[in-house]
Amino acid sequence: MPALVVGPMLRYVDSDSASIWVETAEPCTVTVEADGRSYRSPTFTVHGHHYAIVDLVELSQDIASYSVTLDGEQVWPMAGRPPSRIRLLPPEGVRKLAFGSCRTSVPHDAAHVRTHGDDVLRAFGEHLPEAGEEEWPDLLLLLGDQVYADNPSPDMLAYIRSRRSTEPQGEIADFEEYAELYRQAWTETEIRWLLSTVPTAMIFDDHDLRDDWNTSQPWREQMAKTPWWRHRVVSGLGAYWVYQHLGNLSPAERAGDELLAKLMAGDGGAALDAFAERADAEPSSNRWSYARDLGPARLIMVDTRCARQLTPGDRRMLDPGEWAWLEEQVRRPAERLIIGSSIPFLLPEGVHGVQNWNEALSDGKWGPLVRRWSETFRQAIDLEHWAAFRRSFDDLAKLLIGLGKPVLILSGDVHYSYLARADRGPVFQIVCSPIRNPLSRLLRWANVFTQFSIATLVGSLLARLAGVPRPPFRWKITKGPWFQNALATLTLPDQVTWYGSTGEVVKPIDTARLR
Repeated sequence: MPALVVGPMLRYVDSDSASIWVETAEPCTVTVEADGRSYRSPTFTVHGHHYAIVDLVELSQDIASYSVTLDGEQVWPMAGRPPSRIRLLPPEGVRKLAFGSCRTSVPHDAAHVRTHGDDVLRAFGEHLPEAGEEEWPDLLLLLGDQVYADNPSPDMLAYIRSRRSTEPQGEIADFEEYAELYRQAWTETEIRWLLSTVPTAMIFDDHDLRDDWNTSQPWREQMAKTPWWRHRVVSGLGAYWVYQHLGNLSPAERAGDELLAKLMAGDGGAALDAFAERADAEPSSNRWSYARDLGPARLIMVDTRCARQLTPGDRRMLDPGEWAWLEEQVRRPAERLIIGSSIPFLLPEGVHGVQNWNEALSDGKWGPLVRRWSETFRQAIDLEHWAAFRRSFDDLAKLLIGLGKPVLILSGDVHYSYLARADRGPVFQIVCSPIRNPLSRLLRWANVFTQFSIATLVGSLLARLAGVPRPPFRWKITKGPWFQNALATLTLPDQVTWYGSTGEVVKPIDTARLR
């Protein structure tokens, strides 16, 4: 008998359609019943796992509740939880976005609460049924590190040990393990219900594959010599396509997707693996970035990992093709832009200067010996943000300040939260990180130090000594940093609130106006 493995997950939603993704235990026909209508899709199979995405189209109103059946057997709604509903994008556009990043899926016992804190996403799923309508987000943005392939939970490590003793020990090796990693991350009762009723849009960051993924050309060369890496990256990108990217696409985009057509025709794992291998070797062969109109606001989710150009001396966060796409998206009509970048664009100015300096030295500014040392330093303390791709930083900075409209950049990655504002134009950096993976006390103090003017002076001096010019504008952190686990909401047009939790109780950390 078919059964749900993961899902249902409410993914793409607009003013008249919604898409629901599932993983099932066996091949079957998935039916979603909503407002007296039935919407169906057969599953497709990849490496022994079965998936479907069902499009509900020509909708004229919100759906108060929906059910899911597999070959006629009802498997949803979940007993003991409220109905899963679908709220369409309202005519006036998106009202509230929730966002966050960096969520580990460790247990919720006392020991792991001490080391990892409370899971804010889980608490949010517990809180939302009792919340007023004004607290419900229209969209949840997950901005990277949805899973940790290089640092699995104790349960995931036990699963790995049960099936192999080969390398990599203590890390994910193949698609089968990625499937279990996602299952463990997304099937807790509160999380599962939340993802069934709040639309989600996602983008990866490094830990979805591995720490420092694509930080530099030497990193890629080093990993290429690692025997298990090729299979890992192929499996990781393939799993990302199935579990995360597919639901980012609209029904029209998926209707023209060649890979999905092959999978639906039964090509299975071979087609997915070939796609993923090429996506890693030739980033221009595929685009992970995407954009949506959310009423008067435009959302642009940017791939800042796979689309990098890592040529020494000509490093770019986005290769020429991806940059041209971003330019086009940014210039389209919209009252305001919401840019999702897993890694922050505006760091504390002191850190920004250090990353400028390190990039110049890694490109040989002070000779080959310092270049090797600088590359080691880069990888050791994660100097890989927009500031470490200075040409791309300058290009994007000039583009954004020339728009003359509000630009809100939502990011994660750094494991603390803050708000920064540029001194030229209404450009804001809003960071919310982590959902559940706090920094050590030592790293918290180190990051607090970067907020002080002396750190800014030191970073700027190092950058000038390496011959790096001053950035096109300056910026200032106006709120934060906060180091507790957090989830944030952006209430348009101009309010952001960060939330933490104690157990199942969700509490505001701070609120700011974007002015």
